[in-house]
Amino acid sequence: MTAPNGQYAYYPGCSLKASASAYERSAMAVLERLELRFVEIDDWNCCGATEYFSLNRLPAYSLVARNLALAAAQPTHELVAPCSACYLNLRKTDDHMRQEPKLKEQVNRALAAGGLHYEPGTLRVRHLLDVIIDDVGYEAIAAKVTRPLAGLRVAPYYGCLVVRPFESDDPEYPTHMDRLLEVLGATVVDFPMKAHCCGGHMTQISEDTAFELIRRILHNAAAYQADVIVTVCPMCQLNLDAYQGNVNRRFGTAFNLPVLYFTQMMGLAFGLQPEALGIGSELVPAQAALNKIGQVPAETPRHTPKRRDKDALPMPSRQRR
Repeated sequence: MTAPNGQYAYYPGCSLKASASAYERSAMAVLERLELRFVEIDDWNCCGATEYFSLNRLPAYSLVARNLALAAAQPTHELVAPCSACYLNLRKTDDHMRQEPKLKEQVNRALAAGGLHYEPGTLRVRHLLDVIIDDVGYEAIAAKVTRPLAGLRVAPYYGCLVVRPFESDDPEYPTHMDRLLEVLGATVVDFPMKAHCCGGHMTQISEDTAFELIRRILHNAAAYQADVIVTVCPMCQLNLDAYQGNVNRRFGTAFNLPVLYFTQMMGLAFGLQPEALGIGSELVPAQAALNKIGQVPAETPRHTPKRRDKDALPMPSRQRR
């Protein structure tokens, strides 16, 4: 079921206007095919990412609440964010203002300086994946597929942020995107690391920690012979894509796994051209992997065995691989 008036308030966040512009391009192209209307919030501001909440709590919540107040002025109660960090911050601020009367009072006092006010619970904060799955549905998505992704083995990577407050899926082993990719015709590999952390901004704090977290995810996808890692988060895409070369140099590995957005996969299956979906802007080129599409009959079984081998869970070892 779509929003009551068919309209959603849209909060893009900073990444989708810069490093993750391919995510926004592909999302808008797919939303047009699905006949969903997203209206960008006027004069939105940065959500503060994740670190700001640990530095100064009240300004952090006030910064996010300003976006909620602006979105509440639109003729819809549905607010959608494609970025997992933005989604979490918007959702957390709404929840905490509702649960903590003192915080609500303090935040609204800050908002009043700009002529704004936000009543928690006014908006339903959602991730783009949630809207695609719950409001559109697998059957309607399948009806839009004109070029099934048969022949492509994909590892669905959710990351650690979107699944934690995402009530309709399993936070430890989510499957909504798995099924979506299967509807698109791809072969979804078993991927035990699908909800593990990519390190976030840890690359700027401790490269040792960050690169090890990224290595584990890449190793797990490679162990299950994935052609592509598919994600829902700009930070996850950046870390797995931009730092893949660093990981290879540090650990002596040879990972060559393109990292794309789930909206780009949808666009390809809907028959859209790769350029229109921002494909080609990734650092690890995806074209060789995407050339596998159509190399096997569409009726080839799409499920890989769910039996886990010794590489399913990355256990500590003396020698890194």
